[in-house]
Amino acid sequence: MKESAQIALSYVRSHAGELGIEPTAFEDRTFHVHVPAGAIPKDGPSAGVTMVTALASLLSERPVRHTVGMTGEVTLQGRVLPIGGVKQKVIAAHAAGLTDVVLPERNRGDLDEVPAEVREAMNFHFAMTIDEVLGETLEPATVPAAA
Repeated sequence: MKESAQIALSYVRSHAGELGIEPTAFEDRTFHVHVPAGAIPKDGPSAGVTMVTALASLLSERPVRHTVGMTGEVTLQGRVLPIGGVKQKVIAAHAAGLTDVVLPERNRGDLDEVPAEVREAMNFHFAMTIDEVLGETLEPATVPAAA
């Protein structure tokens, strides 16, 4: 989990310009990623894309779409790697009322295990890069009004 958070911050910091993040956003700041229910063991890598999305949202001031869930491991180069437990994660997203889920491209075949009624009720987006994830998860940047 700690490594996933460090990778997420490193990725966002090194791609700040592309993400619309002000160069001063990292000055005199420290970042702490808190994952509630700390006593419950968690497998960190599958939260990588979520951590990148959360940090990119915070620093670019672009909200995350409230209807979308996501999962996937992310590398320092921004590749999205496959994860386990797709069936359970998709069912949980559906139960939570989400309508869209972003999954690693290499997990596409795992959707066969998801009940048909859940698959039909949701939209799935498959990503090979974190840029593809952010394109699906973050609201568009707002353009300041002309004075």
